Amino acid sequence: MTPARAGFLSTLGFRLDSFQTRALDALDEGRSVLVAAPTGSGKTVVAEYAVVKALAEGGKAFYTTPLKALSNQKFADLVRRHGPERVGLLTGDNSINGDAPVVVMTTEVLRNMIYAGSPALSGLEWVVLDEVHNHQNAYRGPVWEEVIIHTPPHVGLVCL
Repeated sequence: MTPARAGFLSTLGFRLDSFQTRALDALDEGRSVLVAAPTGSGKTVVAEYAVVKALAEGGKAFYTTPLKALSNQKFADLVRRHGPERVGLLTGDNSINGDAPVVVMTTEVLRNMIYAGSPALSGLEWVVLDEVHNHQNAYRGPVWEEVIIHTPPHVGLVCL
């Protein structure tokens, strides 16, 4: 077990479910994951570990959400866990610390960054696609598909 994982697990206060353990194992092996489980079952633990892993390895993690309100909530959660100097927010109308190693953003913002070849993608190790089931939405779904297809191959995806 890596020191980053041991440290992360020590902060949880509960034992992982088997699906969480398997997902963390996959992340430790450098593989992307799709975590499908009911609301409230702990999918976010996998995303939080990807963030911890990126920070421990000196890289970046982007946490994407479909809505500005959810982005703001995740931003606040991650700031509490990692500190304001390590977490940023980009929602199109709000930009806070966008060069931080962890940036929360709407999925559209990431898609636009990928298409523009943004230098912010440098050092990116993990992308969390929260609410990835939105790819089924006829209007907004293509955004998730485009991100999945065009994210650089060396970047891991954590799809929730």
